[in-house]
Amino acid sequence: MSRKRVLVVGGTGYLGQHLLQGLSERQGTPYDVAVTHHSAPPPQPLLDALPPSFVFFHVDMRTGSGFDAVSLKFGQPDVVVNCAALSVPRVCENDPDSAMSINVPSALVNWLSSFTGNRILLIHLSTDQVYEGVKSFYKEDDETVPVNVYGKSKVAAEKFIAEKCSNFAILRSSIIFGPQTLSPVPKSLPIQWIDGVLSEGDKVDFFHDEYRCPVYVKDVVIFILTLTNRWVADGKQMQMVLNVGGPDRVSRVQMAEAVAEIRGYNSTLIKPVSASSIDRGVKSPSDISMDITNLVQTLNIRPVTYRDGVKLTLTAESKS
Repeated sequence: MSRKRVLVVGGTGYLGQHLLQGLSERQGTPYDVAVTHHSAPPPQPLLDALPPSFVFFHVDMRTGSGFDAVSLKFGQPDVVVNCAALSVPRVCENDPDSAMSINVPSALVNWLSSFTGNRILLIHLSTDQVYEGVKSFYKEDDETVPVNVYGKSKVAAEKFIAEKCSNFAILRSSIIFGPQTLSPVPKSLPIQWIDGVLSEGDKVDFFHDEYRCPVYVKDVVIFILTLTNRWVADGKQMQMVLNVGGPDRVSRVQMAEAVAEIRGYNSTLIKPVSASSIDRGVKSPSDISMDITNLVQTLNIRPVTYRDGVKLTLTAESKS
């Protein structure tokens, strides 16, 4: 029986690197793995940490340039995980054309449609920012009413995939947090940032009225690998949308308080402020906490609590 092929799109980003690490740690490495990246060349620390059998390709998500090389040298994938995105809301707001051209994976989906047989599963990372943010614990069948360009681009992507793909799993992710990657990413990581600013001993503003369900990165990897394994094992048609968050609805203040308690920082350094008091250059939804009942029931996996995830993150950082 031929080995199954997994293509990770956007493999040098935060989630992408953690996913590659998870795939490399699978016993017997049951899959052939290819990786696309936009920054060339891929970072050497990442290449050094992964099996030499992992193949890297430079691909432009806007034009699709590079996908032909994947076809030629890797072949038809069985599972594609799309981690590529322009995910900073302010950047998307300032450049909506780029947000749409990158976040709606038309070039990727058109390339996948060139293969025959409808035997490819697309696992696509979406966002909790597809929701309007006017209530708590959104369900997957609630209306999507995004308040910013980033959310709108992700809704457009979901609709495009549902129309064009025979098999897909759309994962509406909350804030993903956890340890730094094999090759450190340039973006600020939430727990590390909170830890850093509180360690300096100065008062810091945190929003008390914006709520999310942050999810530990290694749980997200487990969700993706579980979907991959299920598809490879039974090949039954898969068309699903899942809220992917942790079990806890927390404000930025509560996120910071957990870090302070675990680290032993003075909690009076955390100054609660309203999100409306600061102009971030983009509208942000107030409460996009999510009901994850479907996630837990579908995959039979319960994500770790926010506090436990913070402990795991800080422990990993202290060892690195």
